[in-house]
Amino acid sequence: MTQHEGPMRVAVLGAGGLGKAAARIIGAKRQMRLAAICDSKGIVASPQGLKAALIAGISGDLVGGYRAAEGGSDGGGVAVATEVDARHCDDPVGAMLQLADGLDGIVVALPNLPNEFIPNIIKRCVTAASGLVFVDVLKRTRAVELMLQLDPIVKASRSVVLTGCGATPGTLAAAAVLAAQSFIEVEKVDIWWGVGIANWEAYRATIREDIAHLPGYSVERAAAMTDAEIDELLERTNGLLELRHMEHADDVLLQRVGVVDSPEQVEVGGVMDTRHPKKPVSTTMTLTGITIDGKRSSHRFVLGDETTMAANVIGPALGYLKRGMWLKAHGLFGVFGCTEFLPMVVR
Repeated sequence: MTQHEGPMRVAVLGAGGLGKAAARIIGAKRQMRLAAICDSKGIVASPQGLKAALIAGISGDLVGGYRAAEGGSDGGGVAVATEVDARHCDDPVGAMLQLADGLDGIVVALPNLPNEFIPNIIKRCVTAASGLVFVDVLKRTRAVELMLQLDPIVKASRSVVLTGCGATPGTLAAAAVLAAQSFIEVEKVDIWWGVGIANWEAYRATIREDIAHLPGYSVERAAAMTDAEIDELLERTNGLLELRHMEHADDVLLQRVGVVDSPEQVEVGGVMDTRHPKKPVSTTMTLTGITIDGKRSSHRFVLGDETTMAANVIGPALGYLKRGMWLKAHGLFGVFGCTEFLPMVVR
């Protein structure tokens, strides 16, 4: 993976709801260009950059959808559009690695059930190639802990990984770091999020991960659920999922930088409406602490209700990806969390 002049060449691993949202947002950035995207069945790539809006509008099979949109047939190996490689393959991640020299950064938007899935993908990538820059939007504590354990391997490959860089953890955990500066002692950090989507099928992987937090459920049980079983669950709850005491990596990432002394000081929960795009509650981060004058006070950071889950997850991820490229340019390699650096602004 080499730096070059011009827009940053970005690839996206995963073409589900968040992957397509990443394509759409990258397409709106003049400092970034969507160079490649893959799903579980194939890859679409172009050194000149893909039509991000076209990618974002594809439903179902990525390669077949791209070929159809470009006017080609689903039987060939290359799409009709010039310089676009759109092909089905058994190993899309391997196909992406073959393009590494033509990429500046990779957004990991894959589902992460089980917890080991994305850490194993990253381990494979940095073992196969050097100088890679990754950002992920992992949420679960155990998954981020596994990512952090990859630090020696990532450093040895002179690569950079920024983990837990979505909304929570991500923006809200970073806001907690800033809020903590006013206090001599931080007592607690409370994160309460609200998400509204019109149809759960647009964000299948995200919904499964959230279901895993429900009482009586686990990562394994959520991963094994059929779509019909999820439909049945959502029917019983009128499309609402209320989650408390979530295993969210905000805790370990805030402890890592000294904001809190114990993960128990961080509480994450929220409400997801899988049938309506309006947020059921506002998303807030509230940090409570003791000042130098011995007074207890709180800082609160509130996300605008009009901002979508995709905007609040992918926007920060791209900012952190740019930061990862900055770290690489300055010779700093390894695995870092969202609480260790501010994201940069991508124009």
